[in-house]
Amino acid sequence: MGRVLRSPALLTRECLAGVITALALIPEVISFSVIAGVDPKVSLVASVVLCLTLSILGGRPAMVTAAAGSVALVIGPMVHLHGVEYILPAVVMGGVIQILFGVAGLARMMRYIPRSVMLGFVNALGVLIFFAQVPHVWGQPSLVWCFFAITLAIVLLLPRLLKSVPSPLVAIVVVTAVALLMGYRMPNVGDEGPMSPGLPGFNSLLVPLNLQTLQIIWPTALSIAFVGLMESLLTAKLVDDLTDTPSSKRREAWGLGVANIFAGFYGGIAGCAMIGQTIVNVELGRARSRVSTVAAGLVLLLLVTGLSRIMAQIPMVVLAGIMMVVAVKTVNWHSLQPATLKRMPWSETLIMVLTVAVTVWTGNLALGVLAGVLLAMLLFARRIAHVIHAERQLSDDGRSVRYVVRGPLFFASSNDLFEHFDYAHDPKKVTIDLTHAQIWDASSVAALDGIEYRYQRYGAEVTIEGLDPRSTDFHQRLTGNFG
Repeated sequence: MGRVLRSPALLTRECLAGVITALALIPEVISFSVIAGVDPKVSLVASVVLCLTLSILGGRPAMVTAAAGSVALVIGPMVHLHGVEYILPAVVMGGVIQILFGVAGLARMMRYIPRSVMLGFVNALGVLIFFAQVPHVWGQPSLVWCFFAITLAIVLLLPRLLKSVPSPLVAIVVVTAVALLMGYRMPNVGDEGPMSPGLPGFNSLLVPLNLQTLQIIWPTALSIAFVGLMESLLTAKLVDDLTDTPSSKRREAWGLGVANIFAGFYGGIAGCAMIGQTIVNVELGRARSRVSTVAAGLVLLLLVTGLSRIMAQIPMVVLAGIMMVVAVKTVNWHSLQPATLKRMPWSETLIMVLTVAVTVWTGNLALGVLAGVLLAMLLFARRIAHVIHAERQLSDDGRSVRYVVRGPLFFASSNDLFEHFDYAHDPKKVTIDLTHAQIWDASSVAALDGIEYRYQRYGAEVTIEGLDPRSTDFHQRLTGNFG
């Protein structure tokens, strides 16, 4: 950040990226407020609070956090059933859960999300962003289509001639100016919700803190916490890959919790990282530091307060065009090429397709990722369950037999271990060599006990050897306790 402040060129680039990002936030934040059942101004002010707080506390520079659709989806049902007064305690409780998650270091669990799920997450997001903009163009008058074409031309062609100024910002200024000067009337930001100037006051608790309130808010609070964390940490990982720089997932987790608590008391709704606007900031604006998100938060604050009437005049079609370009850039096209699909294992492709399908079907990124991770776990367990091998070595005199077991022993693979032994025909002395295997759970110990019991029915004596110290201790503590 210090390097940016010392360089006028970098500072200009970061600030301009923040300006476009703030403008790109407006239509989505307003539309998400409708989903959540709250006033658009509530979501916009909460977005200012979230963006500025995470600019300071967040673990991923240049990542944009605001009132997001995935969080709005889980808040909406509670608001429709019980009213907006329950948002504040639910958001605060969700923020506390996120802080505990971050402090406990549980953000490291992100490493267990496979690459195929990440690809599905990114591709589904591109689809959702694109089709969310379609109503602003499809079915509109020819004039709207004309401005849509102008927007695409500026955004896609201007960077070839001029790279010092972000093309989306030029598109917004040009299209808005032309529409106002020519007197053209088309759908604009003001049509999406009231844009009254000024700021609201602090929110106060309007419901009693009792068991009944807790019963109403705890499912929503958990959803706010885990949906927000999942989307923020996945987006942080994506930005890490785009910028080839690391981030602190632990700091991002507890920082998001603090930001959501602030937004609950001054703003009114929770949020998380917004991948579309983050792509605008990082890819189109080429931002790399916290300066860009500070600028985005301040510009959004200025637009919401003093310039709300000017902001309301921005045609929706120009913002829709910019977000469509972002959507196309968001999709990982390499993962969809026939040559790539042909080389990839069918299981990886299936996981990616399921993640995309569930996300697009439900409109919920968290559900899509959860479905993808569960399928990946099932396929992994199925695949690894059959890697156990037991080599039978009969002694020269035929009086003893040794089984050399290779592979990890856990609940899936240990069930197949029974089939590798010839109980009825083996001699009376049996040795099971686990030098090349490890015991990972109680199911494995139960399986070994079961093997010993079967041999005892034939009068055979079983010796288990070769276990490492950890597996030996685990086996000694549990063996004989399964009835």
